[in-house]
Amino acid sequence: MEVVDRWTGRHAAALQAALRMTHDEFAERLGVGRRTVAYWHGNQDATPRPELQRALDTLLDRTTSGERARFAHQLNDAARPTGEPVALTVAIAVVVRGGDVLLVCRRDDAAGLRWQFVAGMVKPGQQPDSVAVRETLAETGIHCTVQEHLGGRLHPVTGVRCEYYLAAYLAGEVENRDADENVSVIWVPRDQLTKFVAANLIYPPVLHALEKEHSP
Repeated sequence: MEVVDRWTGRHAAALQAALRMTHDEFAERLGVGRRTVAYWHGNQDATPRPELQRALDTLLDRTTSGERARFAHQLNDAARPTGEPVALTVAIAVVVRGGDVLLVCRRDDAAGLRWQFVAGMVKPGQQPDSVAVRETLAETGIHCTVQEHLGGRLHPVTGVRCEYYLAAYLAGEVENRDADENVSVIWVPRDQLTKFVAANLIYPPVLHALEKEHSP
């Protein structure tokens, strides 16, 4: 039987493929959010939290012989170089309201708690700006409208392709609507943003746009 000493994103993705489960089905089985499963696929070296390591152990222990054979095959295939990896695309909503900017405190498998702008994974055929608006409402209860596309980059930490959008607040009271993924959602004064997110991790055009918007 295949034994995993330490689960990584690569191992978790291989087990999901062996079980022939969708992201939603795999996330439900493990009791995590869909975004966590997507993160494992995009970050093969990511290490799940200890409780998820145990949950993955249990799930592997309950597999059939055929599923275990597929798991081993998937691991072998994943270990072979296949050229340039395809980066996930995430739409980032930088939502402003007067002198404030909207942030969520994310549960992050690799870094613990992490403050960031609202982000949503872009599926094939979707428009990133629409995803940014929809995800903001789904996660925070805030209605917004995109004002400007600020550009895109590969994130320096996650390696995920990010498209950034400056958005204006329209209506709604802030609330944490995705408690599985987020600890809290708050409005932060723009001049205090770097107390929550390190300046070197913020996409420079975002900082420039916030400074311009806040200029008298």
